[in-house]
Amino acid sequence: MSRIAILASMAALAASMPTVSIAQAPRRASAVRPDYSQVTSLAAARALAAEGKLVKILLFPAELGGEDIPENVAYIPPYAAEARQLVIGTLRRFMADELIDKLEVVPEYRGESFVPTKLVMHATHSKKKGSLHPTVEIW
Repeated sequence: MSRIAILASMAALAASMPTVSIAQAPRRASAVRPDYSQVTSLAAARALAAEGKLVKILLFPAELGGEDIPENVAYIPPYAAEARQLVIGTLRRFMADELIDKLEVVPEYRGESFVPTKLVMHATHSKKKGSLHPTVEIW
């Protein structure tokens, strides 16, 4: 594949998937945006996970080489985990097609909450131009 074709492919793919938001995630139409500002400890996040209201994730996904270590763990609601899985699937395809070879995941938090408000991903290739920046909006 020529360099121009690769760049055009990356640009088209990036344009088609800039953000995955909670509005795109499966949820009830009448649902109110959740507020996780009171989840201010790891124990509180784990308690909500035990109730099925949050799920444990690895910020840098295991599917892409992330390790299950405390610095890489976060808790997010199930609908956000589903949206995140869609993004990971796309990133895996991009890696297989050699369109990306680097990934940075930056969680954003509000206040003292242990639940991130969004997961911002920066996918690039060390030898190719272009990038992809999908974001999973959580709350």
